[in-house]
Amino acid sequence: MSVVVINAVTVAPERREEFEQRFAARAGKVSGAKGFEAFELLRPKSGDRYLVYTRWRSREDFESWMQSAQFAEGHRQHSGAGPVSRDSEVWELEVLEAEYGR
Repeated sequence: MSVVVINAVTVAPERREEFEQRFAARAGKVSGAKGFEAFELLRPKSGDRYLVYTRWRSREDFESWMQSAQFAEGHRQHSGAGPVSRDSEVWELEVLEAEYGR
């Protein structure tokens, strides 16, 4: 059964554009990872908490991605800018049922 990992990231309003640009700059980098199934960056309609949704074939595949050079590169600090988030919380869930549109 697939594993979903959601990173709930709090981003200050003045850093939202930079946060989104950082994700746009690394678009497609995770899709080649072993066991990768899906990615979505979800922007809040209100508040300041983005959700980074990824789905993996297994927990082991997710852990391998987290230890990869591609993950490290995508999450490195950018010169002098510092982190764009104030805090984050990671949620891990198993997919028990799923239904998709056509």
